Amino acid sequence: MRKIKKGDEVIVITGKDKGKRGTVARLVDDDRVVVENVNMAKRHVKPNPQRGEAGGILDKEMPLHVSNVALFNSQTDKADRVGFKVLEDGRKVRVFKSTKEVVDS
Repeated sequence: MRKIKKGDEVIVITGKDKGKRGTVARLVDDDRVVVENVNMAKRHVKPNPQRGEAGGILDKEMPLHVSNVALFNSQTDKADRVGFKVLEDGRKVRVFKSTKEVVDS
């Protein structure tokens, strides 16, 4: 089980985009995530008339390392660390370390 999953709201804790929040769009590898509207890069694209692409300069979201993002806790409005807990019914769930609340239901 991963500490950060697709669809989680995360906050960037280091780097040029420190403090920005967004949702995880996809997981690239075991240790990289793409966050919406964070870590944007310019991509120069040539026009391709066969595909109908106009070309120009596009903004592209680049992957971040998972150590540079933290799960956002909406109750405290801060970044929070994540741990795991096994419930009585045998399910393994993620919990916030500071408040011991379950992240996902």
